[in-house]
Amino acid sequence: MKCRPRYIRRVLKLLLPLTLIVWILTGMNFLEAAPQPALRLWEGDAPGALDTEEKDIPTITPVLPEAGKANGTALVVCPGGGYSRLSGHEGLAYAEYFAKQGVTCFVLKYRVASDKYHHPAMMLDAARAMRTVRAKAATWGVDPNKIGIIGSSAGGHLASTTMTHFDAGKPDDTDPIERVSSRPDYGILCYAVISFQEAFGHIGSRNNNLGVNPDRALVDLFSNETQVTAQTPPAFIWSTLEDKVVNPQNSLAFAAACQAKGVPYDLHLYQKGVHGIGLSSGKNGVAPGDVHPWAKDVVFWMQQNGWLPAAGSVTLPVTTP
Repeated sequence: MKCRPRYIRRVLKLLLPLTLIVWILTGMNFLEAAPQPALRLWEGDAPGALDTEEKDIPTITPVLPEAGKANGTALVVCPGGGYSRLSGHEGLAYAEYFAKQGVTCFVLKYRVASDKYHHPAMMLDAARAMRTVRAKAATWGVDPNKIGIIGSSAGGHLASTTMTHFDAGKPDDTDPIERVSSRPDYGILCYAVISFQEAFGHIGSRNNNLGVNPDRALVDLFSNETQVTAQTPPAFIWSTLEDKVVNPQNSLAFAAACQAKGVPYDLHLYQKGVHGIGLSSGKNGVAPGDVHPWAKDVVFWMQQNGWLPAAGSVTLPVTTP
């Protein structure tokens, strides 16, 4: 049976408007904070690479604000996972949320212990991510003096390491990315591992980072509550009293170190919330489409410090838990 051209045209005429409606309803929200293709941090092998597989290639994935909303502030996102894996709800979900606030985000895929990587691989990956965003700031419409870092749990240890173990770059390096500073301009530490000491540090993260039975000098060096200086960037620090995995004393210790060194900080200890709560949309007593109060508090803090427009407001809802 042959289809008549007139019949085909009639069907298409009916389907096209429906297709457009579906695209508008489903596609536009996705495009508002769409992840871009992942970018290698090094053109060749990363320092200390064990192989050339995907697991051996650290990357950043840009997540851009919708057109016209970017405000020049950027954020490198370090997912948690005990230095053994990378947790998506502390990576892409954070990036999508901050992109809705106009922040240009970059989700870091750093090397982890389950792929046989230990120190200094993770630290090198995070520092390279900071340098890459700063060196290519003009490409993304980013202010090179408004580039921060956020991390949760072990990702918070990596973020605090980047905040305390940075350098100004090597002006004579043949690689232009290595010429710029790895110092974040601000840091956001979410129920972060800070210490590697036995008293209240997270030993699982320590073992995955430094290896089992690490040198005591390394344990001390990467207990980052002891590494804060006057040059450490301003910090937003939060944890929960119900966290039974990473002792909230980690957050208190970093805040105390900031206080002692005159580093600006905001400290929030929420009563409720288990470890790894992330944005908690639809979980932990948070309504679907809303976020845990920390995500609103950090926007206010960023507005106070000039990293977000003072007149701005939190953009909701958030669809990714």
